[in-house]
Amino acid sequence: MPDTPIQTRADYLHYRAIPTRWMDNDVYGHVNNVVFYSYIDTLVNLYLVHEGGLDIHEGPVIGIVAESFCKFRKPIAYPDIVDGGLRVGRLGNSSVRYEIGLFRAGDEAAAAEGHFVHVFVDRTTRRPTPIPVGIRAALARLVTEGAVA
Repeated sequence: MPDTPIQTRADYLHYRAIPTRWMDNDVYGHVNNVVFYSYIDTLVNLYLVHEGGLDIHEGPVIGIVAESFCKFRKPIAYPDIVDGGLRVGRLGNSSVRYEIGLFRAGDEAAAAEGHFVHVFVDRTTRRPTPIPVGIRAALARLVTEGAVA
């Protein structure tokens, strides 16, 4: 199975800087693989809170992770700044697939690429529910050409 081309900054529509922390490095001198998932989660949820109005503490609807994936292309290490790139690959009725590129500051090619699927559910019943209007509008701004909306 051939490897896919490495994504570049131009492939993403929204960016946020995420500073690495001293504790992110492992004994091999680079950010540990599990920390990349933390960066992805941070990027997605900051977008939902700041752009979509998600109320993580009291809102009636929350996003539950159904799937996550990360392909590691090259190392990142403290004290690098990570530029997290975000786009939406699929926007459904109650679910969304985010596509993420993590870049070392100044690099054009992604150090890591991943995706993250949220299913929006009622906070109390945990049953799937339509994506709230404000969040859907924010996500629609990130839908890329060829994505399923």
